[in-house]
Amino acid sequence: MKLLYFFFAITLFIFQGCATNDAAAHLNSPQVDTQITSSEKFSESITDDQEPETQIEEFEEEFSFEETKSVSDPFSGYNSAMTSFNDLFITYLLNPVSEGYAAVLPEPFRIGISNAFDNIQFPVRFANNLLQLKFKNSSDELQRFLVNSTIGLGGLMDPAKEYMHIPAHKEDFGQTLGHYGVGSGFHIVLPFIGPSNIRDVVGLTADAYASPLVYTEGLEEYKIPDHPDHSIAILSGEMINKTSLHLGEYESLKEDAIQFYQFLRDTYEQKRDSDIAE
Repeated sequence: MKLLYFFFAITLFIFQGCATNDAAAHLNSPQVDTQITSSEKFSESITDDQEPETQIEEFEEEFSFEETKSVSDPFSGYNSAMTSFNDLFITYLLNPVSEGYAAVLPEPFRIGISNAFDNIQFPVRFANNLLQLKFKNSSDELQRFLVNSTIGLGGLMDPAKEYMHIPAHKEDFGQTLGHYGVGSGFHIVLPFIGPSNIRDVVGLTADAYASPLVYTEGLEEYKIPDHPDHSIAILSGEMINKTSLHLGEYESLKEDAIQFYQFLRDTYEQKRDSDIAE
């Protein structure tokens, strides 16, 4: 049972990267046309009141890649079926709950909560920047954490970026493994999460140990939750809050994709390659 709890906690933990990991790269010709259409449609559909400028920039960056890649996919049948399951979960549960949540809580509060969650995850980014010997990035992350945790009211605000122009450097252990030449392995779609690969599954498990939000037996004194149920509740809240800030994006991607599973698979793998190359 504890193993099941831990797996579910990891599942929720890594879902936070799902939106950006789903979106990503570049495909063959028909799909390239699809992603360009989706990006343009997204840009037209949003206003300054709906999305922070930084989120728009991140989304457009994820759709700007120019290279293609052959993806190892020996479990394509399972992956396609799991993509359909995740689609039902997002369409009929996650999105409706997130829409209701967004209707109750104004966007500035939801952005503040998102900032706080991001600030708490500092150990993951700091450790992985160090492991990749990116000392300047590690220093930036440390400064951001100290400034935002104090002046930024516990991370609810981001004065480190807004006033001190200290950039964030998102790194995870999957990127660290890729940085040192570990291959991605075959593609795998995870329940509730979406596209991943063997390297990233290993990396996400390691990151869960470093995250203060994921309960780990024996490390309770370093973690915020002191029970697996608490970890699941916290990460579910983070998932809903994050989705509420990206309403409509998933539908925009799905609407114009000719082969939705292949679209998500290829964009994910290309995005991860780009993240590792940075």
